[in-house]
Amino acid sequence: MKTFLSCKCLGSNCLRGSLAVLLLASLVAGAQEKNKKPAATPPKPAASAPARTAPPAGAAAPAPARAAAPTGTTPAGRGTTTGAPPAGRGTTTGAPPAGYGGTSGTTPTGRGSSTGATPSSPGSTTGTTPYGRGATPGATPNGRGVTPGATPYGRGVTPGATPYGRGVTPGATPYGRGAGPGVPAGRGVSTSITGRPAPRSYSVARSANGDAVSRRPNGRPADVHVANRAGRQMDVHHGLSGNRRAVIERPDHSRVMAERGGRGYVERSYSYRGREYAHRTYYYNGRAYDRFYSPYRYHGMIVSMYTPSFYYAPGFYAYAYSPWAMPVRYSWGWAGTPWLGAYGFYFTPYPMYASPSLWLTDYLIANSLQAAYVAQAQSQADAAAATQANAAVALSPQTKDLIAAEVGRQIALERSEAQGAAQNAPPDPNSGIQAMMSDNVPHVFVVGQDLDVVDASGAECALGQGDALQLVGRPGPNDTAATLVVLGSKGGLECRAQSTVTVSVADLQDMQNYMRETIDQGMGDMQASRGKGLPNLPAQAAAPPTKAPFAADPSAPGPEPNVAAEISQESNQVDAAEQAALQDTGAPAGGPSASGATVTLGMTVDQVTAILGPPLQPLDAGNRQIYLYKNLKITFQNGKVTDIQ
Repeated sequence: MKTFLSCKCLGSNCLRGSLAVLLLASLVAGAQEKNKKPAATPPKPAASAPARTAPPAGAAAPAPARAAAPTGTTPAGRGTTTGAPPAGRGTTTGAPPAGYGGTSGTTPTGRGSSTGATPSSPGSTTGTTPYGRGATPGATPNGRGVTPGATPYGRGVTPGATPYGRGVTPGATPYGRGAGPGVPAGRGVSTSITGRPAPRSYSVARSANGDAVSRRPNGRPADVHVANRAGRQMDVHHGLSGNRRAVIERPDHSRVMAERGGRGYVERSYSYRGREYAHRTYYYNGRAYDRFYSPYRYHGMIVSMYTPSFYYAPGFYAYAYSPWAMPVRYSWGWAGTPWLGAYGFYFTPYPMYASPSLWLTDYLIANSLQAAYVAQAQSQADAAAATQANAAVALSPQTKDLIAAEVGRQIALERSEAQGAAQNAPPDPNSGIQAMMSDNVPHVFVVGQDLDVVDASGAECALGQGDALQLVGRPGPNDTAATLVVLGSKGGLECRAQSTVTVSVADLQDMQNYMRETIDQGMGDMQASRGKGLPNLPAQAAAPPTKAPFAADPSAPGPEPNVAAEISQESNQVDAAEQAALQDTGAPAGGPSASGATVTLGMTVDQVTAILGPPLQPLDAGNRQIYLYKNLKITFQNGKVTDIQ
C-alpha cells in the first residue's frame, strides 16, 4: 500500500502534524500486510537423512538408511520391488561377496537376487530358473507359463485357496494362524495330539495315565500318544498310505524312529566345542548310513536342520551351479525297472540336460519315487485303488523347472556354508526353514517321506514321496505351519493337485533336509562319474570333499553298529504300548458297523462282509485284495485282513 501526503506549512506545529500522519499511515499498512495469508509450502526433509514415516501395522522396523518393506509384504507383483530382499535380510546393494558374481542387490547365498541375473555363479534371479532363462517372477522358465492351479506369488489362486488372506474360505489356512488348542498351526485348523495340523473331524480320547488316541471318523486311530512306558514316551501315527511311523524318546534322551518294514533311524546327541548336534544313523533297504543335524528354535518349536559333514571344493560348486556349454543326453538305465513301471505316468526324465541342476532334479525325483516304491509293498494294488479317489496329475515340465530352480538355490546355499565351515564357523540357522519362511521366495519342496496333511476344506489327505509343493504366503510370527499348493500328485489318497494344504514347519524342514541330502549324494555321484555320460570335470572341480571340522574331530560318532536291531526292538515295544493305550482309551481296533461289531486284523473276507456288508468296490491284485467302503479301506492278504485304514 502506498500513501501519499502533501502538506504546505511552516513551523514546528506543521512538522509535528506531518510526523503524526506518517506514523498513523505506517500502522495501517502493517495491519493490512498481516491480514494477507501466504501460500503454504511443504516442509523439506532434513538434508542429513531421508524422511521416514511410521510403518503400517505389522510392518517391520525400517533398517538404517534403507527403506524397509513391511513384514508380510507379498512377492513381486503385489506392490513390492522385484528382487528387493525383505527387510532385515542385511543385503547390501552393490557388488555381492567375492566369488558370487551376482548382480546388484543379490544376497550372499543367492536369495532374493535381482531379476534378470544370469546363473553363471550363485546369486540367481528370485523366481527364475538358474540357467539364464530369465523367467518373469511368477512364470515358469522357458516362457511355458505357470501350471494351472500352481500359484507362485499368489497369482491365479485356485478357487477357495486364499494364500494371501484375501477372502479366506472357511476352513482354509492361508498362513497357518489360529490353530486349535496348543501351538498355533493354521487358521481354522486343529492340532493333533502330536502337535501337527489335523482335521477337525478327529476325535480324541485320553486315559488317566496320560495316554491319548485321536481317531478318524471311521473309528480307526490316527495318532497314539504313550505318556510313559518303561521310561519311554512314544508318538505313533497311522498314515493314510498304510504306513505306521513311531517316534520313541528313550530314558537316555536318545530317539528312535521306526516304520513298518524295519526302516527308521537312531538319534543321539553329539557335542562339539559347546555346540549340540543331532547324529542320526538311518537304516533303509538293508543299508546303514549317518547324517548330522543342527537343532534350533523356530516359533517356539525345535526343528533339526541338515548340516553337511563334508563340503566340496569351491570349483565343484561353481561347476554344479553353472550351465554346461552344450546340452547333453544321459542314459539313466531306468528302463524296465519296477518303480518306473509303477510311476511312469507321473515322472518323465528330461530328454536333454542343459545344466547339472536339471540332472540333479531328475536324480532327486527318481530317488524319492524309488524309495516310495520300496516302502509301499502294495503299490500296484494302491495304484488300482487310486482310481476311486483323486486323479493323478503328472509332474509337468513347468513344475520340474521350478524344482530345478530350488535345487540351484540349495547348491548356492551350500557353497556359502562351505566358506563358513572352512573358517570353523558354527551352522547358521538361516540355512534352514527359518530363512525359507521369510525371504519372500515361493520355495518348492519335494516330499521325502509319506505325510498326512489338511487341505483348504479341512479334510485330511496324504502326501507321498515324490510329490511337489510350493510355498504360498508366509507364516505369521507365532505359526508352526505354512500353506502350500500341491503342484504334482500321484492320485489316489494323495492330496488333489492344485489344492492348498497346511503343512507343519517341522515337516517342511524335513523336506528341505531331504532335498539337500539327496543333492549332496547326487553331486557325489556326479563327481565320481568323471565325465562318463556327463561333461568332463574341470581340474578345480575334481578335488575330493573335505570333512567339516565337527565331523572330522576324533570324538565324532560314526554309524550305529546295531541300528537295525535297535529299531526292531523299539518297534516291538511300540506294538505292546500302543495296544495298551488303545484299550485304556477305549479306541476300537477296527472300523465300526451298524451292529456295533468291529473289524479286526486276521479276519476272513466272509467275516468282514458279514459285519460291513459288500464293499463299494472290490479290487483284486493276485493274492492281495482291497475292499473299499465309505471312509474305510480294508486290505486282505491270502484271504485275511492285514491292514485297515
